[in-house]
Amino acid sequence: QVQLVESGGGLVQPGGSLRLSCAASGFELPYYSIGWFRQAPGKEREGVSCITNVNLNTYYTASVKGRFTISRDDTKNTVYLQMNGLKPDDTGVYYCARLLGWATDNTWNVRSAYDYWGQGTQVTVSS
Repeated sequence: QVQLVESGGGLVQPGGSLRLSCAASGFELPYYSIGWFRQAPGKEREGVSCITNVNLNTYYTASVKGRFTISRDDTKNTVYLQMNGLKPDDTGVYYCARLLGWATDNTWNVRSAYDYWGQGTQVTVSS
């Protein structure tokens, strides 16, 4: 049974940091790219970042470049999203998901390219 479980969310002040974790089980993580998405209230779910299994290529949406870092530890079956310099606009529910197929500039942030999703973890950036 494929499962993705996010953790590490919470309430943080602007400028603060959080590290999200995505624990994978039920499949071989080294064979898959993993993405992070977020959904703010009243907005569509958007791609935040993705890390490939081969070459460890990374992708980021423009608004988080230079502030967020995605990484993976396949020995721990876990993918991380380090978020620094958090802003109120980063508030939302963050989801990790398994990419079905290859990650490219055109596919990494397409929701339909992902086949399994976690339940999400809430991130709130507020003073």
